[in-house]
Amino acid sequence: MNTYLIKAATIVNEGQKIVADVLIKDGLIDKIGQNLAAPGAQEINAEGQYLLPGMIDDQVHFREPGLTHKADIFTESMAAVAGGITSFMEMPNTVPNTLTQELLADKYDIAAQTSLANYSFYMGASNDNIEEVLKTDPKNVCGIKVFMGSSTGNMLVDNEKTLENIFSKAPILVATHCEDEETIRHNLAEYKANYGDDLTIEMHPLIRSAEACYKSSSLAVELAKRYQTRLHILHISTAKEISLFDNTIPLKDKKITAEACIHHLWFNDKDYASKGNFIKWNPAVKNEDDQKGVLAGVLNDHIDVIATDHAPHTLAEKQQAYAQAPSGGPLVQHALPALLEMHLQGKISLEKIVEKTAHSLAICFDIEKRGFIREGYWADLVLVDLNDPWKVTKLNNFYKCGWSPFDGDTFKASITHTFVSGNLAYVKGKFTTDQIGKRLTFTR
Repeated sequence: MNTYLIKAATIVNEGQKIVADVLIKDGLIDKIGQNLAAPGAQEINAEGQYLLPGMIDDQVHFREPGLTHKADIFTESMAAVAGGITSFMEMPNTVPNTLTQELLADKYDIAAQTSLANYSFYMGASNDNIEEVLKTDPKNVCGIKVFMGSSTGNMLVDNEKTLENIFSKAPILVATHCEDEETIRHNLAEYKANYGDDLTIEMHPLIRSAEACYKSSSLAVELAKRYQTRLHILHISTAKEISLFDNTIPLKDKKITAEACIHHLWFNDKDYASKGNFIKWNPAVKNEDDQKGVLAGVLNDHIDVIATDHAPHTLAEKQQAYAQAPSGGPLVQHALPALLEMHLQGKISLEKIVEKTAHSLAICFDIEKRGFIREGYWADLVLVDLNDPWKVTKLNNFYKCGWSPFDGDTFKASITHTFVSGNLAYVKGKFTTDQIGKRLTFTR
């Protein structure tokens, strides 16, 4: 493995900025200091650039196995690396659903051959696989995923007894998708009664309403408090839900944590007119007050981490009528650039971006030796230039699906270099594909 010396970077880490050199050796951060010398090392002049810990994305859908016409682990991990994401945690609603330890092991085998980023995979829960769920190894698996609301296949967990079983017995973090199915069905029936087949994308946040989110999230919090579960609620999309979470205790002591996603921070319901189904997600992008509420929750630490919920579909699938078009979109390549744009707009500091995309992920999931720029830690690092504008087009995106919800937008900041476990995986549009990322391990 090559040795690299990054010179004169402005390092953003643990709440401060310092200008220093970083020596990368044998995959690890060997030294951080001034005027470092390393004969034989490949030098990178990073003067004027910012060095961040790589983003750790705790929620992606890379579609492999079974849905590889939409995406696969190789293409999406490549897009992630181009976007400064060095580690991902992938969801179990692939085909077949990841509901046995054997199927979980199969996904790890694929990633060990093809993933350019570091990886972990969630074990999936259903109404009838509690025995398999309880076999999950806390040191080698990021968490257990529970769909308390809409899902695909056999993954909706709506049986009260099952939920109690999972929450009371889960050996590791339980991550939940919270939308109340009954509320959504009721809303949909009302809209169909009034509009028949003429439903439109603007109705999406009203059908999949704030009430549906709050009802399900509050149930999850109630169960977690009852059983002392380590609960992590994904993609908070409403201002109302913020009140369910605590910002008075340090993250390391929290039993209940929450995630915000890029699309709920960037878009609101006014964007449906121009973006249509390309911003159709579950939970839905909601109104401006919700958008501002979620950002405020991130800034005041009610919400602990930022992720993508990267969930690509083909262009043809998204171009269908609203009711037929699937929910979800690609985000891993553009998430960090979008956050850097928000920084340049004065909405969030670089220190807070690093905290919510790297440090807090490492703390939240007990990830071993990642998420910080520290000597002895894995070299998962991203160099960014805050003054290198580029326009998002179909020609410069690396998603298998070939489109982005940011198509046509210009970002002022670029990702110039991405290191994954010490491998220089990406430099200005070019990839090194001969090194595979590493499996994440956890100190639990």
